[in-house]
Amino acid sequence: MRTLATIGYQGTTVPDFLAALEEGKVEIVVDIRAVASSRRPGFSKSALAAHLATRGIDYLHLRGLGTPAEGRAAARAGRHRRMQTIYTTHLRTAGARAELDALVELVRSGRRACLLCFEADPAHCHRSIVAARLARRLPLRVRHLAPPTDD
Repeated sequence: MRTLATIGYQGTTVPDFLAALEEGKVEIVVDIRAVASSRRPGFSKSALAAHLATRGIDYLHLRGLGTPAEGRAAARAGRHRRMQTIYTTHLRTAGARAELDALVELVRSGRRACLLCFEADPAHCHRSIVAARLARRLPLRVRHLAPPTDD
């Protein structure tokens, strides 16, 4: 059975984030943010990819698996069930289905992948929905990595 990790970077530092990935033996981070920019230093797409490369970890951005704007607004407002409903609907789109298929193949290849998003709590993040969808399609153990936070 393969293991799929997930991680959120809310409230953490780049060094702690990288240490959590190394501890989880992650080989590739799959960024499933719709918008791969961040106000948190080091977590925008280019900077993040560069930091990961220093540790021998690959980076892949699957924008189509990101949460639509309406879902992100619901999450920021603490309306997590609404975000989940919006996101589940989004997963029916052709773009999201194609990227989910690509993710299945990546995980099936045996690479130790980790889904990335902002939210620290996996129960409040769409990455848990993606992980659950993957687990329906192949034998999978999901491990939520939790780097230390400053919150």
